[in-house]
Amino acid sequence: MIARRFMLFGVWPKLAWGVVTLGLAASVEAQGPRELDMSVLEDKIKGGLAGQMVGVSYGAPTEFRALGTTYDAEIKWQPDNVKNSIGQDDLYVEMTFAEVMDRIGLEATTEQYGEAFRDSKYMLWHANAGARRNLNNGIAAPMSGHPKYNMHANDIDFQIEADFIGLMTPGMPQRAIELCDRVGHVMNYGDGVYGGMFVCGMYSEAYFETDVPSVVKAGLACLPPGSGYRAIIEDVIALHEKYPEDWKQCWRRINEKWDKNDSCPDGSLSPFNIDARLNGAYIAIGLLYGEGDFGKTLEISTRCGQDSDCNPASAAGVLGVMLGFEALDEKWIGGIADIQKTNFRFTNYSFETFAASTQKRVLEAVRLSGGTVDEDGITIPHQEITPPKLEQWSMGIPKRSILFTDPDWTWTGKWEEEPYRSSWNPGAKLSDTGGNEAALEFTGSAIAIVGRLAQSGGMADVYLDGKKVDTINAYIVESTSDNNLWHIYDLEDVPHSLRIVTLDKADPRSTGKSIVLRRAVVFGPE
Repeated sequence: MIARRFMLFGVWPKLAWGVVTLGLAASVEAQGPRELDMSVLEDKIKGGLAGQMVGVSYGAPTEFRALGTTYDAEIKWQPDNVKNSIGQDDLYVEMTFAEVMDRIGLEATTEQYGEAFRDSKYMLWHANAGARRNLNNGIAAPMSGHPKYNMHANDIDFQIEADFIGLMTPGMPQRAIELCDRVGHVMNYGDGVYGGMFVCGMYSEAYFETDVPSVVKAGLACLPPGSGYRAIIEDVIALHEKYPEDWKQCWRRINEKWDKNDSCPDGSLSPFNIDARLNGAYIAIGLLYGEGDFGKTLEISTRCGQDSDCNPASAAGVLGVMLGFEALDEKWIGGIADIQKTNFRFTNYSFETFAASTQKRVLEAVRLSGGTVDEDGITIPHQEITPPKLEQWSMGIPKRSILFTDPDWTWTGKWEEEPYRSSWNPGAKLSDTGGNEAALEFTGSAIAIVGRLAQSGGMADVYLDGKKVDTINAYIVESTSDNNLWHIYDLEDVPHSLRIVTLDKADPRSTGKSIVLRRAVVFGPE
């Protein structure tokens, strides 16, 4: 994701093409202990890590090039392209949390993961950026990922950073769920966390299962009934059964139903979609229609579009565990030999050392789960899956984007106008002093104010229907890209009045007092 990166407790409707039944037979939930030779464990760990590296590098040139459509241009690959993975956030961000486990142990708390993430220095976007912003403003994890403070709570971020948990929990899906719950709530909530649980459930089963649909259903078993994430994966499975030879038909039907309520302000009323659910569906499509073929899985998960480096990274990571490193063709992994000792950016881990540390975490997880470890291998007791409690949240359906140039806005005081620069920066109104006001009348059940957060950001009070409801702090720490100044949801779907009043003060860390407003996004009920 190197580029731009409470529905309240309802039940999503089943599609007419069928209802998925898990059929939790031995292939999905083995009823007895499972065993892995140490050499097989090592091979599968390396296979999963290599799959991530190849997947993210393969898809990198296509990332967000296909928005609401499939990517149909040529995708070129040569083995040394895998060097691209050294600088990819799909890998180095997850290693922040792995390092916490290596330093503190598997019982590290959400707060401790949050503290490490708060102090990270790499560039972040979307839910990750919202979380770091919150953490640096005194909002500790898990509230740093809660939609009250983080409008990107349903975004893909944790989904692309959870792979390391799946790699370290072979045959231990419940352990994976527990770890995902702690790490994932640093930056996400609800379906944004469930994305990581789905991916990790597949990794966990891939150590023992060679049937791809069974692996996908193992991931599904980790998701709570009633969640949108579970519903979209059920839809993918049902469509695969209905159209087993036509992945594009599956893709079209999924997009028709699901590509319409991305809560991220960048995706609202835009073909851009960074929602965990839709992108997670593309992982499942790649795996199911790839049929265990590494190259085919890469291609389909990439051609589904949107976050098309992250999705093949997870799909190829799961398949890499299933196949093992030694079974992967040199065409794909031949370039890893040249970088196996090179540290991933911002980390002290290389391919070699991260694989070794993952193996140590596996052994710790086995012992904590009541299993046994000896020099020959590991024995893992059967784990019953208890899905997490249901968390669901949405801003609703985006109805209208109101640009700063729209006559619905009323500007009072000293506002300067910034010119149009690009579709991602279409100009704005700027205030550098206190006492200036922007007013807007709107009808809807939620609203987001989009502007600029910067090291020179100032502060402004927000009034809704005549009452002060919040204060915007437009300061943000370096290497953190977010544009959601303020949002609110769960309003009555009736007319509302909004007023933003700039203040003659700023965060002590800020170099200025600027408030920059670009647009408002208004949402209606689902």
